[in-house]
Parts: sequence; structure tokens; C-alpha cells
Amino acid sequence: MQWLLSRVLVVLGMVMLAAVAGYSAGLAINLPGPGLAAGALLGAAAAAGLDSLRARRFLTWLRGPQREAAPGHTGFWGEVGYRVERLLRSLERDLQDEKQRIAQFLSAIDASPNGVLLLDTKGQMQWCNSTAADHLGLDPLRDLQQPITNLVRAPSFVEHLQAGESDRSVNFSIPGRRETYSVLVRPYGDGQRLLLTQDVTERLRTEEMRRDFVANVSHEIRTPLTVVAGFIETMTQIQLTESERKRALTVMAEQTRRIQTLVDDLLNLAQLEGSPRPPTDRWVDVGALLTRIEVDARALSAGRQTLEFTAADGGAIAGTEAELASALGNLVTNAIRYTPTGGRVAVAWNKRGNGSAAFEVRDSGPGIAAEHLARLGERFYRVDGGRSRETGGTGLGLAIAKHAVRRHGGELEVESQVGTGSTFRLVLPSARVR
Repeated sequence: MQWLLSRVLVVLGMVMLAAVAGYSAGLAINLPGPGLAAGALLGAAAAAGLDSLRARRFLTWLRGPQREAAPGHTGFWGEVGYRVERLLRSLERDLQDEKQRIAQFLSAIDASPNGVLLLDTKGQMQWCNSTAADHLGLDPLRDLQQPITNLVRAPSFVEHLQAGESDRSVNFSIPGRRETYSVLVRPYGDGQRLLLTQDVTERLRTEEMRRDFVANVSHEIRTPLTVVAGFIETMTQIQLTESERKRALTVMAEQTRRIQTLVDDLLNLAQLEGSPRPPTDRWVDVGALLTRIEVDARALSAGRQTLEFTAADGGAIAGTEAELASALGNLVTNAIRYTPTGGRVAVAWNKRGNGSAAFEVRDSGPGIAAEHLARLGERFYRVDGGRSRETGGTGLGLAIAKHAVRRHGGELEVESQVGTGSTFRLVLPSARVR
């Protein structure tokens, strides 16, 4: 209340001084009473005029941007200016803090692996993060205030957006792109909507591969089991001759071995996927590895093909011997199975100029058409399913080889032409070659 007391004292002081001056002037003309009254009025007018001037200066400052301090007055207007300025500065700090929090929040959303897009009540884009812009093919600045249905013309996306469903997501693809995205629409605010997008291409591909894997495993196991079950039923219901019984047991043994081979390959593949990466300080001798593979290969070929094994300059590989033997063994086994009698299979270890090296398996088999090369290495993928089963293959050999060499930092390379044979290479990086 100090400002009120000072304001009253100032006004009273000015009135009293002006009244005294008016009284003195009135004595000079023998009119002391009117002089006193006129002086008091003039003092009150002066006080009012000074107060109005200060008020005007304060209002002028208040209407402006308030970059400078409030007018430095004492009394009432000084107190008002101080309090208003303090309130404005506090609001400015709060507004700046809020802007900073919003900027940090939007920055966090922008860094999200999922897309976020805001729509107003008319379905126009208000804001989107970079992920949503990439998913939907948008420009975050140019496309502002544009109807989203004019920007994204995927039919399933538009239909889902117009349906207004918020309890489920829908998958869609942008015309001209191979990726598949999922979008979820959520209402917020007063008629506004939030769009959440996610790239589900890899997830859908993995789910498809899992379904195919289960279907293929089921098929591969069901076929020999059906054969075994059929022979068992026959042997229990029909009296067979000795030759028929031996033939049935032979077929059952073959189908059992087929199931066992499939289970072994599945376990091998699972072990490759779940075990730690091969060591870099344990060295496998290339010559000994090739000798081991050659022994198995000659037993499998039984002289039907011409086999050649060479290891120029020898050397060693940093890794796991069992995985390398499995990878190379599968390539050699496939080459022998698909190469007709009288054909040729050559296995070589070749070093390259950049320090890397490769196991190369070259055969004179029927070759592989170009459209199949990109899919070689997929589980259970066969160029000729019927022929693969005739040769005893499970469809997992190349998948095991590809996975094993990649665990060693290398790659599986394939070259083939129909009618001239195929060449498979396990290329290993220089860091694992000595």
C-alpha cells in the first residue's frame, strides 16, 4: 500500500502548493479566497495532467513489443509498470520453456522408427515426422495443409481413413514401391486425427518364410512317414514273401535315413543361427579340410564322376572347422548328386589378389536357369523339386552353406548356365585367411 500513500501525498502536496501560491496571488489583488480556490484547482489539474502523462507513457510501452524496461516512474504507475513487466517476463520465460519442450517432443517423435502424422478436422496434413514422410512419399513442408487423400492414393489407405476405424490397423502399399506399410488412425483433440505408420515389409516376409518353412518341413517329413506307415500296415495285414519283405524293409530304411538327414540339417541350421560368431584366433588347415571332404565325396560318387581336388599354396582359415566342413561338404555333395555319370566335379582353394580366398566347386551338370539364381540359398527352395527328392536332397544344403560362410564374414557366389554346369564359391575375407 506504499504506492497508494505516496500517490495521495503527491496529489495533496501539489494541491497545497498551488493553493498557497493562489492565496498569495489573491492577497495581492485583495481576493485571497478565490485565489486559494483557483490555486487548488490548478494544483489538482497539474497532478491529473502529470498522472495522465505517466499513464500515456505506460500505455505506449504496453502497446509496443516490450523489449525495453517499463517506464521508470515512482508511485502508482511505477508499481503497475513493475508488476506488469514482471508478469510479462514470466510469461515469456514460460512460453520459451514450452516451445523448448514442444521442440524436444517433436524431435523425439521425429527420431522414432514409426511414422507420425497429424491431420486437422478437414483431413489436411498439419505435421509429420521424417519417417512418415518417407513411408507415404510426402514433403513435410510443401505438403502442409494439403488433404492427405490427395497425397496418398493407395486405395486401402484411403478406404481405411474414410472409414474412421481406430481399433485396428490396415496394410497398404504405395504404387510403384515394393514396401508394405501398416497405418493406424487415432482420434484426438476436437475432431483431429493422428496417423501412425510402420514399415512391416520385413515382418510380413518373415511370417511368410515361417509359414513356408513349417509347410515344407511338414511336407518333407510327411512323405517318408506315409511310405513307412504304408509298408508297416501292409506287413501287418498281408503275408509277404521273403523278397517282398526285404524290399519293404529296404524302402523303409531309405525313408528313415531321409527323415534323419532332414532332422540333422534342421538341427545344423538351428545351431548356426543360435551359436556365437566363429572365433578369429582358431585356425583351420585348408589342406586337411579338403582331404576330409574328398574322402566323403569319393565315397558318395563311387566312381561315377571324375573328381579333382586342388589347394594352391595351402593356407588356413580363422573360424570353426565343423561349419566350414558343413558348408563345403554341402556344395560338393550337391555337385555330385546333380552331375550325371561320366561328368566332372572340380574342387579348388584359390587365393585372390586382395588377400581374400575362395573354395570353388565346379561341376558339369545340367546348370541352373538365371531366374533361379537369386533364390538359391533359401530354405527348401529347389530348382527342380522332384529331381531333388530323387537324389536325396533336403533343400537345406545351400541354406546351411550360405549361413555358415556369412557367419565367417564371407559370401556365397553362384555362376551357372543351362547345359554347361554350375560354379559355387565360398568367398572368405582377407581377415580370416592366412
